[in-house]
Amino acid sequence: MINRIKALAKEFKNDIVETRRHIHKFPCLSFVEFDTAEYIGSRLSSWNIKYEKVGATGIVATIEGNNPAKKVVALRADIDALPIQEKNNCSYKSVVDGVMHACGHDAHTAMLLGVANILNNVKNYFEGTIKLVFQPGEEKLPGGASLMIKDGVLNDVDVIIAQHVYPDLPCGKVGFHAGEYMASCDEINIHIKGRGGHAAKIEERDNTTVAAARMLCAISELSSEFSNEKKEDPVIIAFGGIESKGTYNVIPSRIHLKGTMRTFDEAERKAVKNKIRKICSEIARSMGVSSRVVIEAGYPVLKNDVELTESLRDKAVEFMGNDEVMSIPRLMTAEDFAWYSHKVKACMYRIGTSNAEKGITSKQHTPHFDIDEDALEIGTGLMAYLAIESL
Repeated sequence: MINRIKALAKEFKNDIVETRRHIHKFPCLSFVEFDTAEYIGSRLSSWNIKYEKVGATGIVATIEGNNPAKKVVALRADIDALPIQEKNNCSYKSVVDGVMHACGHDAHTAMLLGVANILNNVKNYFEGTIKLVFQPGEEKLPGGASLMIKDGVLNDVDVIIAQHVYPDLPCGKVGFHAGEYMASCDEINIHIKGRGGHAAKIEERDNTTVAAARMLCAISELSSEFSNEKKEDPVIIAFGGIESKGTYNVIPSRIHLKGTMRTFDEAERKAVKNKIRKICSEIARSMGVSSRVVIEAGYPVLKNDVELTESLRDKAVEFMGNDEVMSIPRLMTAEDFAWYSHKVKACMYRIGTSNAEKGITSKQHTPHFDIDEDALEIGTGLMAYLAIESL
């Protein structure tokens, strides 16, 4: 079966590359991936693979082998792009102003379509059912995964698997991490309100900017406080946005702080949120302003089922060779695939996509991000093999 899958992945490589380039050229933002969904549906239809729409832009295809009720394995690809202006100079550069596939979801989608084509060609050689989940909105809360779960996508699923491009590994390598793999994330919003006014008229205005600065500094120190208690489970709190309508000599009446919080421990996650609220309340009261803290719950910790992940790693060694399969560290970044991992056995592994010799070294979420497209053949073949072996 390995040789057959490798041969098909090689045969379909050009089609997979062209698919990835088409999706890259015409990106769609989270939850409005209508064109991408239509394109996915057209490709599935061309292979006579049955599928259904889930929500506005989600698609779930089904490939049944012999004895389809034996077991159901789901494969997931996210399909949305990011609000980033692409700066690459290539034939498939995004033609949508301010929108770019800077996280590799175009590659994920292309590879899963390639997997669909392979599995459709070998469905008489395996038992069970494989679901292909083309999921919208990974980049935007509450995450398309949570919505697809509500729509019942996991109701008959025993195992779900995803792969994600990873520029930290060179093309030709894959990486696995068993257990807790990616951090939870929450979005912190702190709204500060007081009397605005002329900077020189101290008695007529409040120190809203100083209050904001004190809150920002005090909350940021929580990272070291909690991380020192449990070093193997770090806590990250960082603020990337400060919004106000003040200037050199005008103190604003309102300030909005925007931040993110990452952790691997649910108890700490709750404790940090409580401390943030307490800090803001105390500082606001001491400075005569008001504060309102809104923490939007993001994605939970992504948990790679240990038994499943170790099994998939062993199968990856069979498919690629021991030297090409790596152990990778936990990440403080977050992924909405985590929602699936709290419902069924799940594993997300990484596909190396960088190539220094080709000048492909930019990281994800940057305007120059790209991949070595040789990774598409590798990822497609590997995912097809792991899906069959998981049955």
